[in-house]
Amino acid sequence: MPANLTPQYLEAERNFRAAKSPEEKIAALEEMMATIPRHKGTDHLWRDLRRKMAELTQQLRKKGGGAARTSMLIDKEGAAQMALIGLTNSGKSQLLGAVTSATPLVGDYPFVTQVPTPGMMKFENIQIQLIDTPPLAPQIMQWWLPHILRRADVLVIFIDLSKDPLVQMAKVIGHLNGMRISIGVGVVDEESIIVSKKALVVGSKLDVPGAQQNLAKLKEKYGPQLPVTAISALDGTGLEELKQKIYQVLDIIRVYTKAPGEKAVYDDPIVLPRGSTLAAAAAAVHKDFAAKLKYARIWGSGKHDGIAVKRDHILQNGDVIELHI
Repeated sequence: MPANLTPQYLEAERNFRAAKSPEEKIAALEEMMATIPRHKGTDHLWRDLRRKMAELTQQLRKKGGGAARTSMLIDKEGAAQMALIGLTNSGKSQLLGAVTSATPLVGDYPFVTQVPTPGMMKFENIQIQLIDTPPLAPQIMQWWLPHILRRADVLVIFIDLSKDPLVQMAKVIGHLNGMRISIGVGVVDEESIIVSKKALVVGSKLDVPGAQQNLAKLKEKYGPQLPVTAISALDGTGLEELKQKIYQVLDIIRVYTKAPGEKAVYDDPIVLPRGSTLAAAAAAVHKDFAAKLKYARIWGSGKHDGIAVKRDHILQNGDVIELHI
């Protein structure tokens, strides 16, 4: 039976091969074990992953570092996972508290956030996971932070608009490159990069004096290459626009299902990357649908409502599908 490994698993496998330390290897293995499809075709691979995990954990214990190690792997929930990053006091935690039910520590002193803090943000009829991360600072960089950033679907970069935005962006890009992550700008050594990530730049503290001028500088320098928006989590300015920007950067579609003779269900969409096929939507519903799917009737992107389409049909945002096996 073929393994049918997912893109997420293959990316984690590349990270494992590129990892230098036991901690980095364990983090990549955790991701591989979290994303590997579980069926008879992967039984041997699963056992191999568990063996490698046991060997690496034993190595750490011999060095005295394994006993205190705690996994920082955060399972993906909702439509996508966004990692909030920035320098100290960039406004990440305040934003997380403003748009989710999470209660992160917020303070005007450096390094308030010490561990990754997740929260779910509602956008229309889907939920998007936000993860607040510790500030980017080489002197206290946690071994697990690069893994979290490489794993996220999008990096949301916070820039404090009360300070020079270009200096901050240069530092953030430098920190990311040091973790072998690229966002498509400012890369010095392409050969050292493991992964390239989508990114959204958020100017925070839009309510402070001089913020508009600094936002203009940020947009002039990075706007042609990266999406840029601005918010004030303190007074709520720009929060709805930020949600819309996040959705746009994800470049996903929402597809709805219906049973024969019944109405479509619109409160729980299937979320897929743009360009996905009917077969991918069937797999998202249940693996049996993917294996046994004969055809589907579709409302939305077909020339006629209810037209029958095959597995390779490219879905459009808002399509309603009726699966037949």
